[in-house]
Amino acid sequence: MCSWCYAFDNSWLKLQQVLPEQVQITCVLGGLAPDTTEPMPEAMRRMIQQTWRKIEKMVPGVRFNYDFWSRNTPVRSTYPACRAILAAKKQNPAVEAQMLRAIQNAYYQFAKNPSLFETLQECAEVIGLDSAEFRSDLSSEYIDSALKQQLHLAAGLNAFSFPSLRLLHQDTAYPITVDYLDHQTMLKDINKVINDV
Repeated sequence: MCSWCYAFDNSWLKLQQVLPEQVQITCVLGGLAPDTTEPMPEAMRRMIQQTWRKIEKMVPGVRFNYDFWSRNTPVRSTYPACRAILAAKKQNPAVEAQMLRAIQNAYYQFAKNPSLFETLQECAEVIGLDSAEFRSDLSSEYIDSALKQQLHLAAGLNAFSFPSLRLLHQDTAYPITVDYLDHQTMLKDINKVINDV
């Protein structure tokens, strides 16, 4: 749910199209902000809005809907969105990226609160998931356990900033510098690791 992850989408999609055949992609949820119902402090609201403005200046084509801040009581809790992606993936592994995009669009384009169950349920319906199954899975111990496993994996990869890219090659995780503007930079780094190690 990080706004930088949202800004990375275009470059990430381009990178995926040119990756060497032997590179397999695994998406890992980093969590970002644990469960809470506390309203976001005013200072944090201002900081996030400043981040949005910075991203809009830096990454061509990325825009945010600032109506979010007047229409919602913001809560800094991204674990519900992470669980929603896992629940969607459990129902249909092929829709993981679609669910992520649906949640990001609901938040960043349609000014809906991604920490609310209703928003996540709506996103599941938009991508064609079974509502009852999604609702049941979202609050299940299985999905909560799956999220904990994802957080553990992210920590093991030293992925503490978002987005993060790691290339696992010969049992070593190599950090790949994220480039929001030029996917070729990342491709060169990946090829260098593959060819030099």
